[in-house]
Amino acid sequence: MDVEKTSRAFTTRKSSCYSKKIITAIFLLLLIPKLAHLQASPFYFFASPTATSRAFFNKWKGIALDDASAGPSISKNSDSLISKLRESVTFLPLKDLRFAETAMEGSTWFMSSLNDTHEANEAEYLYFPSQMSKGRILCIKGRHASDGTKNSYALVWPEALPRLCHAHEGLDLRVHTYYDYGNLWHGLTGMAPFVGWSMKNNCLNPTRWVLFHWGELRTKTGSWLQHLMQAHFGEVKIEGFEGEDGPYCFEKAVVMRHNEGSMGKERKLQVFDLLRCNARRFCGISPAGKGQETNERGEPIIRLTLLMRRGSRSFKNAAAVTDIFARECAKVEGCSFKVAQSENLSFCDQVRVMTYTNVVASPHGAQLTNMLFMDRNSSVMEFFPKGWLELAGVGQYAHHWMADQSGMNHRGAWWDPLDKTECPFPQQDLDCFNFYKDGKVGHNKTHFAEWARIVLDQVKISKMQIATRSPTNEPQPNSNACKC
Repeated sequence: MDVEKTSRAFTTRKSSCYSKKIITAIFLLLLIPKLAHLQASPFYFFASPTATSRAFFNKWKGIALDDASAGPSISKNSDSLISKLRESVTFLPLKDLRFAETAMEGSTWFMSSLNDTHEANEAEYLYFPSQMSKGRILCIKGRHASDGTKNSYALVWPEALPRLCHAHEGLDLRVHTYYDYGNLWHGLTGMAPFVGWSMKNNCLNPTRWVLFHWGELRTKTGSWLQHLMQAHFGEVKIEGFEGEDGPYCFEKAVVMRHNEGSMGKERKLQVFDLLRCNARRFCGISPAGKGQETNERGEPIIRLTLLMRRGSRSFKNAAAVTDIFARECAKVEGCSFKVAQSENLSFCDQVRVMTYTNVVASPHGAQLTNMLFMDRNSSVMEFFPKGWLELAGVGQYAHHWMADQSGMNHRGAWWDPLDKTECPFPQQDLDCFNFYKDGKVGHNKTHFAEWARIVLDQVKISKMQIATRSPTNEPQPNSNACKC
């Protein structure tokens, strides 16, 4: 009887042990696929990494890990798996020097191990967590502002966040640009892709911006770009991670690293229409019906603005250039002429000047980015110092491209002729370009007068045709632009 009881007890314990092993095995088989297919879900914050991981685990997939109900064997195995996932996190340099020579082509040196998501007519982007990241979220370590190789990134399971990490709720926009956020044009082309992404995704606004330049953290933008983004998104914090050590992990993150990239022309037009409309609204400007304005004799009003700049690429003789354009405008009935000094204008002053401009004439420079605030089909005239035509390469056409992308008419450019070689490095194009790059712009009275006359005539004809086709009470083609 004792042997029988012992045998029965042993069999019972053995059966129980097998049952626990089977339960544990089934649990692990269920757990691993779930980890491989995690999707985005809100963050929960707790004091310790273990509690944070447990909260993520319960919230994201509803797998109960309560020790009292799940049993010590299951709890021990799940904790062990989470610990192994946490310890397996590998941080890679944000700036990959292997691609330093091709940073503007194909493979980017920023987060180089990851492939962008491509959608028709949209800028390339990365989104976390997603199918691409297999449900993993993005974490960043380091906040160096002078060496991008010392900042790093990793993709981690939300159940197994790195120890001592700082978790951030909401949607983070991470923008990387090869250029900078102070220059109007470079800043706009860096931010425009996210405006397009937001439009496609129910007008989602970021909780914060995280900005990088060459993998280096940036904590501010130029005033113009700051106001433009505020006009569109409202107040958004630019993250600096002040006083925080350890990795920073983000509930949701969108990463843009190619500026406008492969964004299609129609999407660019929509983005610029939306930014224009929101900037005007932000500045309290209502241009309703402006396109139909006529003088007392029924002639369309044409507003010509000479947008000046100081220093590099300014006119050598600004007074002479002003006189040429003023004289030509005076010859056209309905033409009004204005000179504006870009450096003297606040953001809203720039929006206002350009809102009431049909033709802008200006030297090549960041101030021409303000063409964004003109109505579609407005006109741009651009001027360059000597040496640019021969040495500047495709970059000199940046504002030509922008005019096309924002619905403007680029009416051509004038390059100060390079009559003789003054560069002390005649065999070195880059050194020669740097020699001429910041020179001042001359003028040609005959050419400027004839050019201005042609452009003003073209604009007058265009405005008369528009007035004939579109009665005053009919909405303009982009009148609904503020609707995201």
